Amino acid sequence: MKKPIISLTSDFGVQTQGVGIMEAVALQINPEAKVIHLMHGLPDFNLHCAARTMEAVTYMPIGFHVCVVDPGVGTKRKPIIIETGRGDFLIGPDNGVLIPATRFLGGIKKAVEITNEKYMRKPVSPVFHGRDIFTPAAAYLSKGIKINGFGKEISPKNLARAPYEEAKAEGNKINAKVISINKFGSIHLNITHAEWDKFNIKLNSFVALNLGNKSLNLPHSATFGDVANGEPLIFKDDYGKMEIALNMGNFSKKYSVSIGDECTIRKVAR
Repeated sequence: MKKPIISLTSDFGVQTQGVGIMEAVALQINPEAKVIHLMHGLPDFNLHCAARTMEAVTYMPIGFHVCVVDPGVGTKRKPIIIETGRGDFLIGPDNGVLIPATRFLGGIKKAVEITNEKYMRKPVSPVFHGRDIFTPAAAYLSKGIKINGFGKEISPKNLARAPYEEAKAEGNKINAKVISINKFGSIHLNITHAEWDKFNIKLNSFVALNLGNKSLNLPHSATFGDVANGEPLIFKDDYGKMEIALNMGNFSKKYSVSIGDECTIRKVAR
């Protein structure tokens, strides 16, 4: 029998015992589980970047995926489980952070609020639901406990909205948003590969980028080395979205870009 996969994602950083404690809680409940740490260095409280990271679980085996980026921990926001069409279970706060991943995982099949204390670690801390609610839920699910046992079902339309929607091409332009910035300063947009293909920009052709009060032309390239050092480019990233970068440079610093910034990409007239 294959070991069930539990993944953990948070904004805790690596200099915290919380990461190891969550793994320990998972293994105490289900010693047969395989725990994968997807990301713990997310920007503090940043739902955009966390949601973007959770989209990457599509590259994992079907499993039980916990996200603890939870600025409202201990408040009236709900702890939830979402069952996806692919068969994964996403566990975390009802603050929209789990919703973008469902678009990569076959949509929402069912959602429930976690209220059954039988499947919580006690006493439940008001400030560490990752340890006491979310990780235990993932571990019990991985042991075969049915989702209905955790609490009442929630209509998907009543879940908190995602921090971003997917950008859509509108004629000769796409209005987009910066949803994450990686350690190299490259920016990731809420434009899927599929939507970019509909936009029909051929490799080595140019688009015009308007970002705040900045405007520049970018080549649509396959990889960084297709442009000279220090030059910008737009390309398909490795997790299903469009990325803008400087070859051997830091785009976000050079152009003062932040997560959540909006931009417009237009076709360049030939």
